Amino acid sequence: MLFDTLNKDHITAFKVRDKVAKEVLASVISKCKYKKVEKGGDGTLTDEDVLKIIEKTVKELDEEILSFTKAGEAYKDRVDTLTKQKDIIKAYLPKQLTEAEINDIIANLKDKTLPNVMKYFKSNYAGKCDMGLVSKLAKEFNK
Repeated sequence: MLFDTLNKDHITAFKVRDKVAKEVLASVISKCKYKKVEKGGDGTLTDEDVLKIIEKTVKELDEEILSFTKAGEAYKDRVDTLTKQKDIIKAYLPKQLTEAEINDIIANLKDKTLPNVMKYFKSNYAGKCDMGLVSKLAKEFNK
């Protein structure tokens, strides 16, 4: 499971004293543990749950990077650290579909209406593509 991999990599980062990796992995693991409690019951997390948490963390890091970049040169070190953290955590995400691959998939669908395309991608390619890009490309097909 992906959660177990995160834990093992966190321990490795601790042993090799990689502060950047240790921080970001600890943050994601903490969010996963919170999600476990939130789910209740047996509290098991699926890989899909962990992927959603990682995707959300990447978006949060993007927002932080943008904020610190706008703040100026004084925060360059912070921007570099956040960028490294983002790169580390993105390695756990599956390979994303390219724009051309998404276009090919949409072209082969019988019903190319926006709701149908979005539903198809959510159920078949969750976590493997940028849904914003899918929406944009689907809208171009419907012009």
